[in-house]
Amino acid sequence: MGVVEEAEILARAYGVDVREARLAGLLHDWDKAYDDEEIRERVRELGLRVNPWILEHQPRLLHGPTAAAALGREYPAIPAGILQAIERHTTGEIDMTPLDMVLYCADALEPNRRFGRVDELRAQIGRVTLEELYVAVLGYWTILIIEQGKTLHPRTVDIWNAYAVKNEKPYINAKRKERK
Repeated sequence: MGVVEEAEILARAYGVDVREARLAGLLHDWDKAYDDEEIRERVRELGLRVNPWILEHQPRLLHGPTAAAALGREYPAIPAGILQAIERHTTGEIDMTPLDMVLYCADALEPNRRFGRVDELRAQIGRVTLEELYVAVLGYWTILIIEQGKTLHPRTVDIWNAYAVKNEKPYINAKRKERK
């Protein structure tokens, strides 16, 4: 329930529909319990078109898209915006909506997360724009993944670059420069 609570905090701070944020937070990991092979089967069963490299090397990242597709079929009354946020919560995207960013950040910053800069990132809620928070969280996770020697989702660099160009200087780098 930590993601639900964090989604509500973020939604209130950034003027996003609280009910939608809470529902997205509640449902976002609908398919997370599936192991790699079960996720691959789920992708086939749902007829999803996904990057073959991801299917082979990072199938767990597909629990967002599979959950969104399955929930949309089983519960057609769930609003499309909630399903999109669920789909995007594992990797982010270039054209994130406020609800997408709320769920992405809530998943990364929920109270049970206890990694390096999580408290610093949480402290920025309401002090920076939602987009700045999203870019900071994306940047932090990207650095963490690289430091662990893991593979990045192929779109991660494109997403980062799109926001870096848009903002000239991504927020996370600006904060690091201030601390030096």
